[in-house]
Amino acid sequence: MQTENNASFARIDEAAALAREAQALYGAASSAVRSALLRGLADALERDAAQLVAIADEETSLGAARLNGELARTAFQLRGFAERVEAGIANRHVDDAAVPGAPPAGRPHLTRVQLPLGPVAMFSASNFPFAFSVLGGDTASALAAGCTVIVKPHSGHPELSRRVHALAARVLREQGLPEGVIAFVDQASREAAVHLVGHADVAAVAFTGSYQGGVALWRAANARRRPIPFYGELGSINPLVVLPQALAEGVDTPAATLAASITMGCGQFCTSPGLIVVRDDADGERFAQALAQALSAQKPHAMLTSAMRHGFEGAAAHIASQAGVRVRLAAPADDEQSAAPAPRLFETDAQTFIANAALHEEMFGPAALIVKVRDEAQTLDVLAAVEGSLTVTLWGAQADTPENRALAVAAQRIAGRVLFGGVPTGVAVCDAQQHGGPWPASTQPQTTSVGYAAIERFLRPVALQDAPQWAIAATSGMAVA
Repeated sequence: MQTENNASFARIDEAAALAREAQALYGAASSAVRSALLRGLADALERDAAQLVAIADEETSLGAARLNGELARTAFQLRGFAERVEAGIANRHVDDAAVPGAPPAGRPHLTRVQLPLGPVAMFSASNFPFAFSVLGGDTASALAAGCTVIVKPHSGHPELSRRVHALAARVLREQGLPEGVIAFVDQASREAAVHLVGHADVAAVAFTGSYQGGVALWRAANARRRPIPFYGELGSINPLVVLPQALAEGVDTPAATLAASITMGCGQFCTSPGLIVVRDDADGERFAQALAQALSAQKPHAMLTSAMRHGFEGAAAHIASQAGVRVRLAAPADDEQSAAPAPRLFETDAQTFIANAALHEEMFGPAALIVKVRDEAQTLDVLAAVEGSLTVTLWGAQADTPENRALAVAAQRIAGRVLFGGVPTGVAVCDAQQHGGPWPASTQPQTTSVGYAAIERFLRPVALQDAPQWAIAATSGMAVA
């Protein structure tokens, strides 16, 4: 094991050295160079789409339709960052002209600029083999900021990761850029992953994955002699509140919509709704029955890895074993022999949920927990018991009432994105998007890992005082052709 770790450490050291050497050139590269790279990567993904999707389907069982859509999203995202780099998103200047006299009325000439942090260690996610992997949003936003990237691929799709990195390396060669702009560490162990986070040449870390793995790496990032930013997305139960108004026209349609969201991608979405809050009344019970029936008709595909399936079964069994929990939809007796897990649905009351922290844990898979509440006050108490979440969805809160205002405030307190309709699965890539939330949803709730504001994670502000014009121009993205 020690010999294997030593070899992994050596590969990481080599990749980090390449990224550090490339940073000097790429960090000073013009907006035209960065945008051309992003567009070139998008074009290359689309040219090799058929081959890449076939490999991805073989390794993940996600299906060609889903994977083609994800590849298209990834290319769209790369081009979107290219457009914003050209528009100057990474080179914004705030300029305050000099004012004669002493402070506070007087001041020197100050120009606030943004500089790339430096090499970013990017940990690929399991559940999005294109959009959160080698050329996914973390890589795209880091490249847009002028940062080189050290990719640590996920073990759930190793061959796809190698092929996509080879594609990226080809684009770098074609554009005359050093290979260290997108370095690659193949199949590093847990110890090697910690070594990567602690490497002196790494300036920031981007991570999407499990709470346990993320916390271990977050601690490593903060235990360094010089701690670095760790941008981690760690998990979320994504409460969905069903108010009585949402069931005024019946329970079947909302139940079917929710069942499809819970089982989308076999429940392996970070925004999958895992906590359903509904009133403890006749309509609430009809909705629970309809949801159980709709879930029983869903046919999820196999999970990404056997370890993930094992983790899901353990998490579902843990919820089912808690006092005060009722099983509304159980797995059939032969479920363990099936490649795909059957959906699960559990139920408890508000007091039990609030008192038992075990019920606040994520079940990463096609399962959800219903919490029955008496009234608005209990709904607020349930949301307050949720530490942090990527999303909260409110169904039936369209009217401007004191109760709905209070609910919206409670939702915004714990979530990075609040929906007033629809389902949380599906995260648009745009300027206004926020994909992050209070701990444990993410380690830096003021940042997003989806959308074009994600670039801000990898830029550091610097104020230039009484600087000559050449010094200001050097940060404008026009310095190197």
